[in-house]
Amino acid sequence: MLVLITYDVSTINAEGRRRLSQVAKKCQDYGQRVQNSVFECILDATQLRRLRLELEALIDPATDSLRLYNLGDKYKTKVAHIGAKPAYDMDSPLII
Repeated sequence: MLVLITYDVSTINAEGRRRLSQVAKKCQDYGQRVQNSVFECILDATQLRRLRLELEALIDPATDSLRLYNLGDKYKTKVAHIGAKPAYDMDSPLII
């Protein structure tokens, strides 16, 4: 399933900047960055639960915000892109 993850981490102090970096790195472990604080991740149910728990452990719920949108398995008809930096197809083979 495609899960869209967005976050807003308070960076008014060094601790917040550290959390922001940790959240971004954790999201990169599971998917691709499509905007500054937006990631697209292809996950199964177990991976989604694990990622959610890992992200919840990183943020400060009093000052930070985390949103996860489950777009399901038929996401290709639900996502449209206009403009620069098109995303790569995460389901297709990657040739290096």
